[in-house]
Amino acid sequence: MKVKKYIAPTMPEVMKKIRKDLGKDAVILNSKEIRTGGFFGFFTKPSLEVVAALDPEPIYTEKSKDTDQFKKTTRPIRDEKNSAKEYNRFEYGEMQSLLRSLANEKSHSNHLPPDILKIMNQLEEQGVQQELRNVISKQMLKKWYQENSEQEANEKLLNWLREVLLSILPEKGFGGFQYDKRFLNLIGPTGVGKTTTIAKIAADAVLNKKKKTALITTDTYRIAAIEQLKTYAEILNIPLEVAYNHEDFNKAKQKFHDYDVILVDSAGRNFKNAKYVADLEHIYQFNEEMENYLVLSLTSKHADMVKIVSQFEKVPIDKLVFTKKDETETYGDILNICHQTGIGVAYITIGQNVPDDIKEGSRQHILNLVIGDIHHA
Repeated sequence: MKVKKYIAPTMPEVMKKIRKDLGKDAVILNSKEIRTGGFFGFFTKPSLEVVAALDPEPIYTEKSKDTDQFKKTTRPIRDEKNSAKEYNRFEYGEMQSLLRSLANEKSHSNHLPPDILKIMNQLEEQGVQQELRNVISKQMLKKWYQENSEQEANEKLLNWLREVLLSILPEKGFGGFQYDKRFLNLIGPTGVGKTTTIAKIAADAVLNKKKKTALITTDTYRIAAIEQLKTYAEILNIPLEVAYNHEDFNKAKQKFHDYDVILVDSAGRNFKNAKYVADLEHIYQFNEEMENYLVLSLTSKHADMVKIVSQFEKVPIDKLVFTKKDETETYGDILNICHQTGIGVAYITIGQNVPDDIKEGSRQHILNLVIGDIHHA
């Protein structure tokens, strides 16, 4: 058995040396990060030390026409099944060593192939969180190491990225309101654009879906919000009721008993106040005839979005709505929050114009937003 030690700055560079020297039948026995260079322990650089081995299993071929000696092959002849096993054993060893190193965030960039690293950096610029980027890079690396050559792998990177992101996003729960329930309730903190969003949905229901539509608002804390919704209701020629408490809400429900859909604009309050969610539960008494959308602004900090989602965990959230797409150029938090919650996206709004600036959410649309400008060439 031939055993050799290799040292290089990155795993791809080590792999090239191993493949060139020992071939694809080699097996990685051990790998670790070491520090090389420097002066009296200072200014050292991280490198990888990999021990690989090859058992050539020599066999002899037919006698050569030019010599009486037997020619010894440098690579054993195996059937395709065994050859595939040996190759996969080598690749598996490589991936396991590499994925273990990726668990350490500091060494993350040292071991990624350059084109994958570039994509990860671009995802970081889009606001995709480190934990999720690690998940993405690991899955892409598995595909990358299964290719026959680095060139073939790099040509497929963007397709792999789309495949991995699709596997991360929930499979269901995307698209706008389907009108299989009578009540659609928009909830969320103040300032995220609930009132404008509900006006856009109402306009679509009336003008495009031809539904008999009514509005209820419980946002009695902001007079401007009530006046704004009244203006939209007058333009669309649909009724609006203001509910100050649970009794008012039930009266409004009874008044609109023969309507196809009732859109509810809930009060926008400080999301840090737990009493706000308790008030919502008391007013609405969430049930099977109501669909609930949590509205989040893409201009919010990621930490605030996480806190908002956590605050509303007692409410049965059916879908998410992301607003203010036109006010930011980073959309990674759509991916982050969908992955974290397992909840799909109903709508993404892109401006103040009613009813135009709204688009139904889809997995493909989210991918286009997050990776639309990503390239690795």
